[in-house]
Amino acid sequence: MNKRDVYITEVALRDGSHAMAHQYTVDQVTRIARGLDEANVPYIEVAHGDGLGGSSLQYGRSATDELELIRAAASVCSRSKIAVLLLPGIGTVHELKAAEEAGAKMARIATHVTEADVSKQHVHMARDLGMETVGFLMMAHMAPVEELVTQARLMESYGADTVYVVDSAGTLLPHQVTERIKALRQSLRINIGFHGHNNLSLAMANSLAAMEAGATYLDGSIRSLGAGAGNTQTEVMVAVLDKMDINTGVDLSTMMDLAQDIVAPILPKPQEIEKGSLILGYAGVYSSFLLHSERAAQKYNLDIRDILVELGRQKVVGGQEDMIVDVAQNLAKKKEALI
Repeated sequence: MNKRDVYITEVALRDGSHAMAHQYTVDQVTRIARGLDEANVPYIEVAHGDGLGGSSLQYGRSATDELELIRAAASVCSRSKIAVLLLPGIGTVHELKAAEEAGAKMARIATHVTEADVSKQHVHMARDLGMETVGFLMMAHMAPVEELVTQARLMESYGADTVYVVDSAGTLLPHQVTERIKALRQSLRINIGFHGHNNLSLAMANSLAAMEAGATYLDGSIRSLGAGAGNTQTEVMVAVLDKMDINTGVDLSTMMDLAQDIVAPILPKPQEIEKGSLILGYAGVYSSFLLHSERAAQKYNLDIRDILVELGRQKVVGGQEDMIVDVAQNLAKKKEALI
């Protein structure tokens, strides 16, 4: 892989799985992965939205086995490397081994921002398998900067090649991103990355803030196909960085055509900042809760804003999807008592 100023990881085939209700087909993944490879995107993440092993009643059943999707993506890529996400406790080392055998070359081990210690076994396994390793600190707004640095150092000590600040809720402001990336840059010797969501329309600004503070790995999703309001829109990020004379190695025209001709037609709905995704960012709630909360609001005849604000007040984190129903039921009971 040629040297680049910034290495982009395209996450629509993982984070976008949330927006697709985990219904990706082999044909869709093959066509998108082929296009991303032709555009020379360095990394393409493929997995269930909640990572390897995520297909379940709690998180949402996949239409297609994720190993089949990984294998399909890898089969059409000659330049791009396939990455997978794994949340310890949802996925195991067995799924990681299977993903590597299916063609994955990078493992992104994701934990809540205060729980990096649970990533040790999986980072070690990824390294033993010869994979590039990434520590992925989710919900980064829920810990002070000093704690974030402590957790990132743990991932570095386990052997991670890169550590990410992950704005899972799309709630961080640019100066908060700068503060976090700078602190990691001053404390770590490995690569620093940033993954943002666009719930407050700040994903691009936050990605630029991260880069200017020292991040050299940035995530994006083509046509913003990600959880909540989506991620930093990859083809737009490529265009912006190109205007800044930042070398991503990614071909802008190919990305634009792929976004317009292949990705846009499969979107269940346009990736807009609707009231649900806006409240995700405003209340600091995990972006993948959006579809679950929409269903709960419909079932219990509630305003989705009330559910998401309450989830934010209770500081519910990824992996606690069952609490969405509990919160909705309690709100419905209170509403009924007032009638």
